[in-house]
Amino acid sequence: MPDMSASLALTHLVPLAKEVDENKVTPGVLGFIVFAVMAVAVWGLMKSMNRQLTRVDFEEDADPKAEPAGKATSASAGSGSGSGGTASPAKG
Repeated sequence: MPDMSASLALTHLVPLAKEVDENKVTPGVLGFIVFAVMAVAVWGLMKSMNRQLTRVDFEEDADPKAEPAGKATSASAGSGSGSGGTASPAKG
């Protein structure tokens, strides 16, 4: 039965679609209002996100896998062979 109702609906909508002149179809006032509301909503969300991100107090913890800077310099200076300096933080 669902196929019958779908075909019945299409037969009623086809004459309505032919009445619309394809050269005069525009978004109109409703399209502008919807676009304006969406633009204001995005602006408000961005403003709220910016406010929330300025409140974040982020302090990065030291990487537990990396050697402390003091040990890396003393180990490389004492052994004579090493990576040639202090350990640099990983980029990622």
